[in-house]
Amino acid sequence: MKRHLSFAAAALALAFAAWGTAHAQATTGGDIEFRNIAEVEQEVKTPDGKVEKQRVLAQKAVPGTEVIYTSTFRNLGKRPAGNIGIVNPVPANTTLVGGSAFGENTQVTYSADGGKTWAAADKLTVTGKDGKARPAALSEFTHIRWSYRGELAPGKQGTVGFRVVVN
Repeated sequence: MKRHLSFAAAALALAFAAWGTAHAQATTGGDIEFRNIAEVEQEVKTPDGKVEKQRVLAQKAVPGTEVIYTSTFRNLGKRPAGNIGIVNPVPANTTLVGGSAFGENTQVTYSADGGKTWAAADKLTVTGKDGKARPAALSEFTHIRWSYRGELAPGKQGTVGFRVVVN
């Protein structure tokens, strides 16, 4: 029996754009809970005078700000969940930071056509004005997909994410 679970991303009032819809799916077993957050790093001074970077929820972001998007998925079911896939759009008016996508035990692929086709970052192409295929620029990436390898045990969770710079 095929199961498909879709979730909407948390509505974030970022000045540049709301984070579109993201979704997770598990086609075998488990009940997947899915959560998204958008954060920025701020430098804070600790009581002992050291300066540390700390993540805080993104409320507003101006051009040049780097935003970190993190998606957490947890198996709330009593059975292992397999074939878990997570797809996140790259928000409008942002550019993906190269090499920033992360996710333990996942295969990461990208799209430059709204999620119709997928490839590794170094294999992703677009059609240029001359009608010929060329490598996609990071600013042309539209979606990121993580495919979880194996099964996620009951009660376990995984985390994936990426960084963008606001244009």
